Amino acid sequence: MDAITKYIKGDKVIWFAVLFLCIASVLTVYSSIVTLAYKYRAGDTEYYLFEHGKILILGLGLMYLTHLIPHRYYSRISQIALYLVVPLLLYTLFKGTNLNSADRWLTLPIINKTFQPSEVAKLVLIIYVARVLGRKQDQIKDFKGAFLPIIVPVIIICGLIMPADFSTAAILFATCVILMFIGRINMKYIGIMVGMMAVAVTILVSVIWAMPEDALRDKGRILTWKHRIDNFSSGEEKANWQSEQAKIAIALGGIPGQGPGKSVQRNFLPHPYSDFIYAIVLEEYGLIGGIGIMLLYLIILFRGIKVATLLPNSFGAFLVVGCCYGIVFQALINMAVAVNIFPVTGQTLPLISKGGTSIWFTCIAIGIILSVSREVVNEETNEYVSA
Repeated sequence: MDAITKYIKGDKVIWFAVLFLCIASVLTVYSSIVTLAYKYRAGDTEYYLFEHGKILILGLGLMYLTHLIPHRYYSRISQIALYLVVPLLLYTLFKGTNLNSADRWLTLPIINKTFQPSEVAKLVLIIYVARVLGRKQDQIKDFKGAFLPIIVPVIIICGLIMPADFSTAAILFATCVILMFIGRINMKYIGIMVGMMAVAVTILVSVIWAMPEDALRDKGRILTWKHRIDNFSSGEEKANWQSEQAKIAIALGGIPGQGPGKSVQRNFLPHPYSDFIYAIVLEEYGLIGGIGIMLLYLIILFRGIKVATLLPNSFGAFLVVGCCYGIVFQALINMAVAVNIFPVTGQTLPLISKGGTSIWFTCIAIGIILSVSREVVNEETNEYVSA
């Protein structure tokens, strides 16, 4: 064990939490890809297992490399990257590859692989907001000096993500608002901004519900949003098929679970290996396994916040908080959808759902957290010390 831990720096608890999440991912994805394998690979589940394993290994490699880079370098990178992600998101919005009725992806030439530019934009924006907050603490209450340089990029990037992926834009916006609150931005400006957004969303929803469905069919994801909210609020079994099947999975699992690989609902749930993978976790590993997965995310959040408290009013503190909240918000929303607290959002479960770019950029975000934690962790005791 010592031979391994001497090569990894920063918070060992976060390292082990990530490792356990990856193990859970391999087990659950392997169990839930049966229908996918029979549909596209003549039942060859090992193909998807090894594909997912390679993605996880590459993600862990990216996390390792990222955590070796001093976190101050990410501040400068975000400045450059911010000007690159805006045209990238614009191009995706108009020329993106359509998968699952959404233009969220770009296809890379030559290798013919797809990725989501929104994953890049999320990380870049969080780093940028942390940078501005860290540098503007002497004028943090000023409207032009601090609030505008933050809110303008937030609105632009979230606005470009929203048409194809409303839930991602909402999570990113909420994360940035929390960062601004923690960073001591004037509460009056935050309150006005949130109020204006609430009014705008209310007007948008009212207009959408007033329009006939035929007029919404060529309006991108708007009709999908409407159907998801209608299905969630109606409570009808046929209309809310995904959530009903997830409920059955949870009921079958009970407290101890059915056991690894014994899921029945993987044959009925749409996307049991991504959007609804938490329902499979609850079916196979029961309430005990479900709580265990939730605790792993909360451990990452707790350890990250503890790092931040030792770096007051600094870029590193805001960076850790932003990365932690972004990951944990997404995880909690995925879990809430699986247990029918929220309407279907399409959010994956970080580090567990089958995926590519989402896993890689989650690993990079955790690598950044570990990079910051290197400065405040005693490598011999893994205890935090004053920075």
